[in-house]
Amino acid sequence: MSIISKIYSDISELISTLEKVKNKKQKIVFTNGCFDILHKGHVIYLEEAKNLGDFLIVALNSDLSVKNLKGESRPIVDEKGRMAVLAALECVDAVLLFDEETPINLIKKINPDILVKGGDYPIHTIVGSDYVLQQGGVVKTLSLIEGYSTTLIEQKIKNSC
Repeated sequence: MSIISKIYSDISELISTLEKVKNKKQKIVFTNGCFDILHKGHVIYLEEAKNLGDFLIVALNSDLSVKNLKGESRPIVDEKGRMAVLAALECVDAVLLFDEETPINLIKKINPDILVKGGDYPIHTIVGSDYVLQQGGVVKTLSLIEGYSTTLIEQKIKNSC
């Protein structure tokens, strides 16, 4: 599958693809995040997420939402670059950009079988967890890889200048 074919500019395009996935009785896994300066921790997390099901969707925070969440200096890599790098990963089946503060609207439209976040999120605080559980889905947290974070990389770069 080409990188371009994994990047969805519109939720309706993705829903059409997901109908085919569901018809094959495949499990849809959903995660979201900024994924700014993709690193080993991200890659391992995404591979583990994919292993929970069959079709991994990554909802990616837009540049504007990253700036609102992380501050004026972020993102370091723009949304088009982050989308391309995520789509290049074999474990990722779909990348969709979102502007909202949270992905709750996407979660409700996609209705994933499995909702995944990093271990730094208690399950009850994960956006969409109540909805996914009510729909009969599963919510999982995956362990973080110690020593890997975009913030640490950013600090290391700043300190080396």
